[in-house]
Amino acid sequence: MRLAAIDIGSNAARLLISDVLVSAKAAPEFNKMTLVRVPLRLGFDVFENGVISPSRADKILKTIKSYKLLMDVYDVSHLKACATSAMRDASNGAEIIRQVKEETGIQIEIITGQQEASFIYENHVAENLSTQESYLYIDVGGGSTELTFFSDGKLIFKESFNIGTIRLLKNQVNESLWDSMKEFIKAKTKGYHHVTAIGTGGNINKVFSISKRKDGKSLPLELLRDYYKEFSNMGLAQRMTLYKLREDRADVIVPALLIYMNVMRWADAQEIFVPKIGLADGLIQSLFEELQAKKLQA
Repeated sequence: MRLAAIDIGSNAARLLISDVLVSAKAAPEFNKMTLVRVPLRLGFDVFENGVISPSRADKILKTIKSYKLLMDVYDVSHLKACATSAMRDASNGAEIIRQVKEETGIQIEIITGQQEASFIYENHVAENLSTQESYLYIDVGGGSTELTFFSDGKLIFKESFNIGTIRLLKNQVNESLWDSMKEFIKAKTKGYHHVTAIGTGGNINKVFSISKRKDGKSLPLELLRDYYKEFSNMGLAQRMTLYKLREDRADVIVPALLIYMNVMRWADAQEIFVPKIGLADGLIQSLFEELQAKKLQA
């Protein structure tokens, strides 16, 4: 079974195509065929002006059309397409989605921050970790940060905050927003033992790659602080040159590190694991589960 997911975020749009191998004896295997990322940067329009500009709206349409062609070539059988923070906040988001549907046949669903947190949790990363520990998923995007926390194998909370990398670059996050996130995290994680963070999103993936740590190893909070100081003391061009970063990564990586660091400090988490997953992976898993449920009902 070949499935696809489209994730239209505030910084980039991604297409993930995966083969799902189903066995009667074992859990399904999700094998990535291809992942395509286009830096649409919708948040730069929306978080400043509240609307997606005609030029970016045209790029969205062209991107989805190209994704559709690629899915045809890969013989994708089912698709789940979602949009997050920037499309949620854009006054013309619904109109753009209507146009995409009209011209491509692809229906994009605008999901809430809570749904976004749920889809990321769908990756079930923590199922492979100790049930005696407490884990905090931190997913940092351009427009929002999604947090999912569970302890001893039980889900404790899912929450979304309108604090994201592009919002920070655009000075759209005031102190009261930071304070509300801080108070929430401290209150909700208080009393839980040994909190370990699990980081998702393109920025933490890039930091992990730069660190040259082996897969499965964690990043200490202290190392994130070191990278934050180092990147903050560099200009954009210097970051791009020294770390071979694209411009659309080099500018958001600094505010992303700030968010990860703050969340970890407030939750008293001293290390973060980076399984290199994201919303698109969660969408694929969710789509598979929906299809399996329909099979059982048939």
